[in-house]
Amino acid sequence: MKFKRVYLKELSKRISAPRKFIQALTGPRQIGKTTLVKQFTNSTDILFLYVSADESHGMTNVWIEQMWETARIRLKNSQEKEFILIIDEIQKIKGWSDTVKFLWDADTFNNVNLKVILLGSSGLMLQEGLHESLAGRYELIEMQHWSFTEMNQCFGISEEEYAWFGGYPGSVSFMNEEERWKDYIRNSLIEATISKDVLMLTRIDKPALMRQVFELGVVYTSKILSFSKMLGQLQDAGNTTTISHYLKLLDVAGLLTGIQKFYAEKYRERSSSPKWQVKNTALYSALLPTTFEQVLMDPVQWGQVIESAIGAHLVNMSKAGKYEVFYWRHKNEEVDFVLRKDDAVIGIEVKSGLTKPTKGMATFKEKFDPDKVLLVGTSGLHWKDFLRMDPADLF
Repeated sequence: MKFKRVYLKELSKRISAPRKFIQALTGPRQIGKTTLVKQFTNSTDILFLYVSADESHGMTNVWIEQMWETARIRLKNSQEKEFILIIDEIQKIKGWSDTVKFLWDADTFNNVNLKVILLGSSGLMLQEGLHESLAGRYELIEMQHWSFTEMNQCFGISEEEYAWFGGYPGSVSFMNEEERWKDYIRNSLIEATISKDVLMLTRIDKPALMRQVFELGVVYTSKILSFSKMLGQLQDAGNTTTISHYLKLLDVAGLLTGIQKFYAEKYRERSSSPKWQVKNTALYSALLPTTFEQVLMDPVQWGQVIESAIGAHLVNMSKAGKYEVFYWRHKNEEVDFVLRKDDAVIGIEVKSGLTKPTKGMATFKEKFDPDKVLLVGTSGLHWKDFLRMDPADLF
């Protein structure tokens, strides 16, 4: 792939600098982490060894030691000043972080200029590995789902296609065969993420419930649904704490998140009912019986698709933009999205299809005095133009 994502430049910059930190590259499945590393190795003059734990079924952390020692020997024999060891799918080996810590520290002590890149297809590797064993020894590059601009530049897809088919580059070739496309999203992405990235790496007492939470949350994307009301629609639901925990895991895995209600008092935000939001609209479309042509003819459902696409765009760009995403509601009045960066606040209303603006924004403006208020949709700032923007530029 000739298209180069912005993360490639950052990775190249960090590796070219003197050895100081392990570089950890993580993100959801099928967004091009391995492709990006291959682009990097094709462009660098530094010798490297690329290995994948995905090919080491049944291996232990001894395998990591073997690969690390191989890299050390190749560095020594090459008489070069530096060498790069790249380990893909590192989280699949139990106890990997303690082993990496031991080997990295040994090289630091012995002045071995072996630079290391770790790749993981799930952010769950961060929770149990990097934060605990490798604190202070790594830098993180968190890759996000592909934006519309990236998908448009690389594949030429339209805004409408992006809103429905989402931002998985590997699925583009199936877009003309929608049933095949849906099967790919359901099996190669959704099921693979839940079964391999979540259930295999974290103890889940009720895996069937985890899948139910995901499916119901996806159906309710761009809608507010409390955990207590969700219990009534789930079988063997347990309690709200369980559902909240599963949502956090689905969030870290890059599938589904819960946007919290905006309050002036920050401590109250965590106790609010979430606004469910898919991180890639393909996840929503793949679970519906509706086709792309059919949804374009349904203003109400298409409106949900557009709002969900706007929400995914805001959430996926939030870490790089260093802003937070909320919603606001009081009785029947609602503001679809509220952005906060430091002390600056922006209210965003999304209206498309047959929906009309409500009094929610006026009440929100009176109550919180936001720095900006925006109307995004078919009027105001067109939703197509908004998808081309970096939301951080609004501040």
